[in-house]
Amino acid sequence: RQFGRASGPRKAMYRIMVTDLLKHGQIKTTVAKAKEIGPLAEKMITLGKKGSLHDRRQAAAFITDKSIVKSVFDDIAPRFKGRAGGYTRITRLGVRAGDAAEMALIELVD
Repeated sequence: RQFGRASGPRKAMYRIMVTDLLKHGQIKTTVAKAKEIGPLAEKMITLGKKGSLHDRRQAAAFITDKSIVKSVFDDIAPRFKGRAGGYTRITRLGVRAGDAAEMALIELVD
């Protein structure tokens, strides 16, 4: 999926959306974007579960807010300690009024 963007702006959009998802616990977006950022968010949580310095630096290179990196390693990852993947859930919400794009809520599973 290219979303009408060049690779640089597209990757920046992914980084910002994953950061917002980890910050707020859920975000409302289109289904296609939710399907793209789900595996990226799960990768960040997996890095948090491993917890080494190298993993922290890899997460810091992707997540745009350093306080969220700390939150992933200290708060979010320990919540999923006993869970082997599947940290996000996508719930379809229907279509957006303006352009009939299919909307979804992507959230961290509790």
